[in-house]
Amino acid sequence: MLLTIDVGNTNTVLGVFRGEELIANWRLTTAREQTVDEYGVLTRNLFTLGGLDRDAITGVIISSVVPPVNWTLGEMARIYFGKKALFVELGVKTGMAVLVDNPSEVGADRIVNGVAAYHKFGGPCIVVDFGTAITFDAISAKGEYLGGVIAPGLGISSEALFARTARLPRVEIKDPGKVIGTNTVSHMQAGLYYGAVDMVDGMLTRMKKELGEDSKVVATGGQAKLVAKGSKHIQYTDEFLTLTGLRLIWEKNQGSEHGKSAAAEAAKKAQR
Repeated sequence: MLLTIDVGNTNTVLGVFRGEELIANWRLTTAREQTVDEYGVLTRNLFTLGGLDRDAITGVIISSVVPPVNWTLGEMARIYFGKKALFVELGVKTGMAVLVDNPSEVGADRIVNGVAAYHKFGGPCIVVDFGTAITFDAISAKGEYLGGVIAPGLGISSEALFARTARLPRVEIKDPGKVIGTNTVSHMQAGLYYGAVDMVDGMLTRMKKELGEDSKVVATGGQAKLVAKGSKHIQYTDEFLTLTGLRLIWEKNQGSEHGKSAAAEAAKKAQR
């Protein structure tokens, strides 16, 4: 089994694959201050609750946009799973050329999403990821990462309204059903929801003009399904797109020394 970990600024998502099947997943708050043992005990407990055997894990792959937790998670993988984690970074085989000015600036999750989207839907395609930020990533017909857009996420916008105004409350981000609200909460929900839908559709309209009108659009992340309901351009939603991309990248690296080591460990366990 393969343990995949996607570390975002707000949430960390863990997934366990048996072959191509995602058999378990969990979404946690990204905690920069947690220790190796705290992450290890938490992960161990999740495996126990899920009825999974930690000893059956043959590999660990991590994509992270939060560098302070990388060492911690790497040590957690080593101590609690006996595995050297493979981090998605420069030098790791992804099968996707990154055609931007400085490839090291592109978040690992964005490349991982691109790999998964191209594998599942072909190209050209656009990935919209609703996280702390809303990111748009363009993948060519040849499977090349061309670049994209970064915009504030819905959570950031909502918190900014609450923090920078004296009388506006925190509100649930949802479709209020109509644009013209009749109370403060519905006013804010209309602004947040329809503002996000129209921003996303406006950006996709512009991106399709450059990438091609036949470009497929897939959304992932926390508010993907919510915004997709009102979007004219989003065709697919995939909650586990990033985890799928991590699995695909792990498989591409099985010919590397890291992959050979993992395969050797798996073979030893099979002989016991």
